[in-house]
Amino acid sequence: MAKHQNESDLLSTYFANGTEVEISSDEDGFRGAWYDGTVMRPIFKKQRKNNEDDEGGDSKIRVLVEYKTLMADKKGKKPLKETMSLVQLRPKPPPERRRKFKVSEEVDANYNDGWWEGVVMEVLSDGRYSVFFRGTRDQLEFEESQIRTHREWANGEWKPSFEEGGEDEEKLVSPETKLNNKAAEEFSVGSLVEVSSDEEGFEGAWFAATVVKLFDNGNYLIEYKNLRNNDDTEFLQEETDRLHVRPPPPDIGPFKSFKVLEEVDALHNDGWWVGVISKVLKGQRYKVYFKANNEELEFKHADIRLHLDWINGKWVRASQVQFSE
Repeated sequence: MAKHQNESDLLSTYFANGTEVEISSDEDGFRGAWYDGTVMRPIFKKQRKNNEDDEGGDSKIRVLVEYKTLMADKKGKKPLKETMSLVQLRPKPPPERRRKFKVSEEVDANYNDGWWEGVVMEVLSDGRYSVFFRGTRDQLEFEESQIRTHREWANGEWKPSFEEGGEDEEKLVSPETKLNNKAAEEFSVGSLVEVSSDEEGFEGAWFAATVVKLFDNGNYLIEYKNLRNNDDTEFLQEETDRLHVRPPPPDIGPFKSFKVLEEVDALHNDGWWVGVISKVLKGQRYKVYFKANNEELEFKHADIRLHLDWINGKWVRASQVQFSE
């Protein structure tokens, strides 16, 4: 009953009845956004226990939530209600101090009734910003009041964390783990990198590659280390921009075990895909839930790594421990 107890603790601590939360959806057109909502009540779903594989108990908790901005009727009078798993919920972030944002900074923009992750591409006049959304390839303008610092919720912590009283950028995002201070765009020919793609079926994954050439427009020609061309005669080469390139995450040593709801990267189809530990199995195996495609797959411990985010030229995670390369 370990997993069930763990989920029960999370439910009582963060998702009690009436708690304001943010909700992620797996439906087309809504993926990648977080929507304001309220927890209505938990729903306990009974499952058959598999003694050979499952160390996580025999029930799975789901939660009935009510959206604040999404409606179930065309008149917009009846709030939409849905049943969600715990990995699709997070607490409502505390309010932030108003501040200025910088080019290349990862932010959330309030758009179409939800908060969507994007990157500041240009600082405009009158407190406005141009924000690029990787998932849709759209670039839109927003007021400063419509943007907030992008944060991830993992292991009961926000990363970058909030700090009371901080007014400048460093205080707002600290304490954060600073793992690598190289600028994201400064990769030379021969550099080992990881590359992301916006092509359908590849969203949310990072693939190992090498920089082959630098272009005058700031883009890179990269060669993948594991992806082949259509003829399978050589490794695939592509041109990509700096928003889709990052250094390989640093080696921070092996983890003895991962916990339920811990954010990880899983090695799948030659790339590293961000997911959440949904179940701890026997024999150092895990089930990982991928929010982007609403899929749950099983992995061995060696094919999972701690998830780190490359933000403003630094590797960060929800910890105050500092790692060096």
